[in-house]
Amino acid sequence: MATPALQASSGGEQTNGQYATFQLADLFFGVNVLKVQEVLCFQHMTRVPRAPAEVEGLINLRGQMVTAIDMRRRLDMPPRPAGDLPLNMVIRTDGGAVSLLVDEIGDVLDVDLATWERPPENLDLATRDFISGIYKLNDRLLLVLDTERTVDVAPAPRTRGPRTGPQP
Repeated sequence: MATPALQASSGGEQTNGQYATFQLADLFFGVNVLKVQEVLCFQHMTRVPRAPAEVEGLINLRGQMVTAIDMRRRLDMPPRPAGDLPLNMVIRTDGGAVSLLVDEIGDVLDVDLATWERPPENLDLATRDFISGIYKLNDRLLLVLDTERTVDVAPAPRTRGPRTGPQP
C-alpha cells in the first residue's frame, strides 16, 4: 500500500493534502476533507437495540438514516464529561454516510504530504488500530483517521452455548 506522499507524487502535481480536523480529549485527528460530507451540532439520536457499544444511535439527516458512532467509545477513551454534547462529523464511506461523534470540530488544515509518517509504536493500541498515519505539526501531532476501518463496527460472531431446558 502506498503512503499518501507516494500516491501524491505519482500524480506529479499534488504536494499538499487537506484534512478536516476534530478533537477527542487531548488527541487531534484529521479526516481527508474529500471524505467529509458535513459538520453538524448535536442531533437527536434514536437508539438501536443490540447494536455494538460504539453505535450511539441513528440520526435523521434530511430523511436519510445515518449511523452515529461515539468516537470516545470506539477508541476506548473515557466518556465525555456530563453535560458536554458531541458534535457530528458526517463522513462518506463505501457503505454510505456515517456520523462520527466528536468533542470539538477544528479547521481544515493543509499539510505537506512529504511529512507523512507511520503511527508511532507508543501510541495507545486502541487508537493506533484506527490511524493510517501522522503529520508532525508545529505544536502537536495530527492523527490521520482511517475512516473505513473506524466505521467497521460489525459485532463479533456470537457462538451458541449448549442449550438447556426442553428441546423443541
